Amino acid sequence: MLNIIFTQRRGNSQGRSKITKTNKTNILAAVNTWLAVCLLAAVTGCANSPNSKALEESLAADPKLKQNPVVFSSPPPATAIETNSTAKLPPDFPTEIPLYPNAELIEVGGQTDPSQKNVRLRWESTDPVNSVQNFYSTEFGRRNWEIVSRPTAEGQGSFVATRDNLRVTVSLSPTQKVGGSTEFAIDYSKDSPEIAASPQPNNSESRTSPTASPTPSNSEGTTPTPSASSKSATVSQLDTQIPQQLRQFVADLSQLEVLKVRSTESANLETASSLPQPNKIVTRREYARWLVAANNQIYASRQAKQIRLAVDSSEPAFYDLPKTDPDFSAIQGLAEAGVIPSSLSGETKDVKFRPDAPLTRETMILWKVPLDSRQVLPTANIEGVKEKWGFQDASKIDSQASRAVLADFNNGDLANIRRVFGFTTLFQPKKSVTRAEAAASLWYFGVQDQGLSAKDALEAKSKPAE
Repeated sequence: MLNIIFTQRRGNSQGRSKITKTNKTNILAAVNTWLAVCLLAAVTGCANSPNSKALEESLAADPKLKQNPVVFSSPPPATAIETNSTAKLPPDFPTEIPLYPNAELIEVGGQTDPSQKNVRLRWESTDPVNSVQNFYSTEFGRRNWEIVSRPTAEGQGSFVATRDNLRVTVSLSPTQKVGGSTEFAIDYSKDSPEIAASPQPNNSESRTSPTASPTPSNSEGTTPTPSASSKSATVSQLDTQIPQQLRQFVADLSQLEVLKVRSTESANLETASSLPQPNKIVTRREYARWLVAANNQIYASRQAKQIRLAVDSSEPAFYDLPKTDPDFSAIQGLAEAGVIPSSLSGETKDVKFRPDAPLTRETMILWKVPLDSRQVLPTANIEGVKEKWGFQDASKIDSQASRAVLADFNNGDLANIRRVFGFTTLFQPKKSVTRAEAAASLWYFGVQDQGLSAKDALEAKSKPAE
């Protein structure tokens, strides 16, 4: 037995012993030493005893491990999860073909031959059909594709577009699959230059009513129709990509030389016998330019109804349209006349014009109708527009544009909406307008009893020559 002696310190007043921190440390060291000596003695004493072998065997390694060794290593990597879609884009897929961002490629098919390549890509998306349709309508126009045909408003039909020697067909399903997914297919082929240059059939007639476009009456009580004189561009001379109901409107306006476009290589305006790229999305600057030119040409003999172009001393109404802009005089002139909303009229706080942004349907009506009525637009609300037009999406129309939409209804068959879009219960106010649609809206100016058409202007120009 180990005797442990505690050092005691007697206090003068307390009389009780206290253990200092140093003594505690010494005590613990002594205890550890005693335990180590006891353990060593026990092992030494058992070295030659019968129990020593049993103790040794109990501490020895399992002999079975020598026959079946266990290898300790990192776990194998997880196997990649297989997906249903293993389809990949062809290596030579044309990069100019727009691809819907929220879609998964599920199948690649088609046949290939030395002279022509036909490939079909099947896609699946969780988005509705109209989202896919709107995407391709916008992208084909933005990327300078020639749209040969397009689906109807209900989703029937396909997009067929060409560019250089490439032909693309986007086939949309009018209904979604069970579970909410939408399937669509993209077929593309690379044709020879001769085939690509030939006109393609157009099936876009199905998106308007089968009846003929309204033929407005002029101030003399006659019924003007789009002209078909030898000096005018006839249907056979027009680009067949223009929707059939809009062809003659475009022909008459082309003869008036108001549909001037500016090529990318030059800042100069160019005039053609027919409208180039008629299904391309029209920009806000282009429509403003055409609006002034068409109004002034149709009212060439009535100076009081013409739009005055802005002069260099005018203070710009829009921050993004300086005096150096080639379309400044026309756009500034519309703003100064109060035809388009600007800071000058106090009808908007927007100080930007966004000249190169796409023109929407509601903006086109907002700018055009004031030049028809020549008076302040009436007040309007959603219910009023819905009651008159029957538009299911009346609530999506901008409050300012709804006034012009309602006033356009009061123009009967001469309404711009009826002339451009035919019968429809969906206005789609934010949808972009094509060049051909924009031109159709400019074919007639005025109300039922005192309007003039592009045909009237062409006839007036031909009279002196006769």
